[in-house]
Amino acid sequence: MDTIVIRAPLLSSYLTPSPFSLPSKFPRTLISIGIPLKNAPNQRNLNYKIPSNSKLYNSQKNNAEIFNEAAFESNRLTLDAKARESMAEASEREMRESEGKEVDPKAWKWRIRKRVWDLMEAQNIAQFPRPVHNRIPNFVGATLAANKLGELEVFRGASCVKVNPDSPQKQVRFLTLSEGKKLLTPQPRLRTGFFSILESEMLSPSTINEACTSVGVAKYGRPIGLDENIKVDLILVGSVAVDPKTGARLGKGEGFAELEYGMLRYMGAIDDSTPVVTTVHDQQLVDDIPAEKLLIHDVAVDIICTPTQVIFTNTDIPKPQGIYWEKLSPEKLGQIRILRELKKRIERETGQKLPSGPSEKLPPTAQRRRR
Repeated sequence: MDTIVIRAPLLSSYLTPSPFSLPSKFPRTLISIGIPLKNAPNQRNLNYKIPSNSKLYNSQKNNAEIFNEAAFESNRLTLDAKARESMAEASEREMRESEGKEVDPKAWKWRIRKRVWDLMEAQNIAQFPRPVHNRIPNFVGATLAANKLGELEVFRGASCVKVNPDSPQKQVRFLTLSEGKKLLTPQPRLRTGFFSILESEMLSPSTINEACTSVGVAKYGRPIGLDENIKVDLILVGSVAVDPKTGARLGKGEGFAELEYGMLRYMGAIDDSTPVVTTVHDQQLVDDIPAEKLLIHDVAVDIICTPTQVIFTNTDIPKPQGIYWEKLSPEKLGQIRILRELKKRIERETGQKLPSGPSEKLPPTAQRRRR
């Protein structure tokens, strides 16, 4: 029988707090191999032989054959840089055009985002990648906030958790996989695909950390389509700013969290009762997001986890019911293949043409500094 041999360090090397920390309730078995620690050989490295008919063997073999890690990362960083440049231009343009005007449908959001980004840089509570402008900011204490979420019943009782792919939520992705839950993660900006699903049995102790990154998700995850029969028990979204009194949140301005939420609603994977949570720094808590100015597709949060506290917002902001096509610009639709497929499917099934939103100049991204 053919085998793949995985050479991995002892599990103790994964109990250090960097880059991810493991909670005390971590199951005392080697992830996906199922060897109790008390029976594991006492040696520096262990060799695991995986039968060729196993799910892990086939998953790793297939992914190794088709995945070009360097090309994927290069393409991701290129798209990331273009997106940030565009967002910076859009924010400056909208704030400039709104000066002296009473109606500013988007500019007020950019002012709050910029204030929070500036504050995080000024107080040095931002972590790599920096600057945090035009990003879901990676914040000091992100691991502490993630571990607070990991202690909540909504997380402990969840079988499948959808987590955004941004840096500050890496620890949540790690906790999800290390506790044997299914991890559902979107491809960055949905431009290279749709969602990927990862399960601990698809990984080894030596690959679980990598699987929490964008490269790792593409390498080890199983892509899913719109017809996947899946139930998501908890949604984690990244935020730039969030109001603890109302649950109103602002993302980085591209609207992908809303699109992902809408597609999961279409798939029947979530409903109004599915909790939405975010992890942020305490300095990202604000009190000036006017809930009445939020749009119908904006996603509010039920729970906020910071490095120091857990806040249940008891939000009464309605959850989006799906994709609001009349809000979706032709440019955004042209960017995302899975949305075009969904639109064609709905139009074919209903026999009616769906509306589209007004044209827009799509937002950009800022350059990433080297460490």
